Amino acid sequence: MKKFELSRRGFLASGVAVGTLGLAGAYPFGARAQGTELLRLRLDGDNQILDPGYMIGGTEVEAQKQCLPFLAQYTRDGDTFGWEPTYYVTKLEQRDPTHIDFELTEGLIWSNGYGPLMASDVKYSYERMKGTDWGGYFEALDHVEVTGDRTGTIVLNKPFAPFFMVTLCHGPGAILCEKATEDAGGKFTTKFPAICGPYTYEQIPGQRTTFALNPEWTGPKPGFDTVTLQVITEVKAAELAYEAGELDCTELGADTMARYAAAMPPNSSLTTAGELQYMWMGMNTEHPKLQNKQVRQAIQHAVDVESILAGAYSGTTTKSNGIVCPGLIGHRDATKSYSYDPEKARELMDASGVTGLTLTLRTLNNQERMLTSQIIQANLAVIGITVEIQPLDSGPFWEMGSESAGDTWQDLQLWTMRFAGTPDPYEAAQWFVSSQVGIWNWERWTDPEYDRLFDAGLAESDPEKRNEIYLKMQDIMEETGAYVWINHEPEAYVHGADIQISSAPSGELDYRRFQRI
Repeated sequence: MKKFELSRRGFLASGVAVGTLGLAGAYPFGARAQGTELLRLRLDGDNQILDPGYMIGGTEVEAQKQCLPFLAQYTRDGDTFGWEPTYYVTKLEQRDPTHIDFELTEGLIWSNGYGPLMASDVKYSYERMKGTDWGGYFEALDHVEVTGDRTGTIVLNKPFAPFFMVTLCHGPGAILCEKATEDAGGKFTTKFPAICGPYTYEQIPGQRTTFALNPEWTGPKPGFDTVTLQVITEVKAAELAYEAGELDCTELGADTMARYAAAMPPNSSLTTAGELQYMWMGMNTEHPKLQNKQVRQAIQHAVDVESILAGAYSGTTTKSNGIVCPGLIGHRDATKSYSYDPEKARELMDASGVTGLTLTLRTLNNQERMLTSQIIQANLAVIGITVEIQPLDSGPFWEMGSESAGDTWQDLQLWTMRFAGTPDPYEAAQWFVSSQVGIWNWERWTDPEYDRLFDAGLAESDPEKRNEIYLKMQDIMEETGAYVWINHEPEAYVHGADIQISSAPSGELDYRRFQRI
């Protein structure tokens, strides 16, 4: 493996394609905030856990980017994402396949009197991650060697090419203040024990989150003095708020994205991140109603995914055939063990001997998921299965399969789920290993061959061999009968034409890198 260069070129071997449309109207629009002082965004629900080891993800990663150090960050070069060092380091260099040397920038200070950012904080943060819910990101980490107050070496236990993109650039790569975190009891939830970033953080549950300039910050000043995020749970309500001039940027639903593609609001632009979202309907293989594999397979054959793409997503998304997104090694072109076939579904139900089956389908309470669930409900009624839809807000939804969050997982039956990925198939595959049962493997199956292939994929550097590994892993997942693949959904944002936004390949926004243009 050649030494990594400190540039954005050539690192993303899979070539994730993304497109940006800049479509500005020709006349004034709403009461858009003036100057560079205030940026107004939307939050789909309260942040639950800011600790990178135990977070849900999404907007919690966005908060970490504003308040915590990272060694590397995503870059965008045309239609490809790569990485570059952040301003937290003056050196980030891979001198051989298993050693990454770093030097932290001098003069960066933790809040609350905890002193300067130190190499020991990097060691503490990364080694700590190995024992957390997000430890899979650090599967390849052996240890961090501290060589000075601000210098050290990240030592890997095997070559792992995506380490920069999937680990250092993403939320699990956040660096914590060792002393502050330990003073807080070793983990935290909705308050950072100490910050070292351009913004401070304040959350008023159910209302808003505010990022204000950090008076102790000595790094580059962000483009906006204050960022406010209003809690708006419904995408449609956020879209209306944008059109009324009350937001400067918001995520779009599929139907509005289709409408805007034809006629944009005035003085607005549309930015689309990569299709690194993968959505499916999951089934709890341990639930008494779904332990029969023939029932699960019947459900797979009964769901008309093409109708979901047309009816719930206005034809704006790509049909999914697995967890690996378009443009990545391991992407599947078709399902292998099932297709939409209601007659086959009826045959499987007859063979199962199960009749009068009623199932609960849990889903996030937004337009696309509710429409998806209603189509699934109608599809399963055709084969004699009654589906009761249970819409949930963000907080309870993301906790429902976690054993540590309560007992809901015991009665979990069907659900619609969307995960966001990073530009490597390893990231998507890690949530379904045996050790993730009760954490993020809500389908609750285990397979030694899947676990073996997962380890093999981490160490394999040959693209063709890696491709075969991840194809086989998805075959195993599909053959459990626990998945109905639905779509790969682009993360699209509408924003003022005078604002340049910054997003990760998976769609998380990085407010500190927004600029007025």
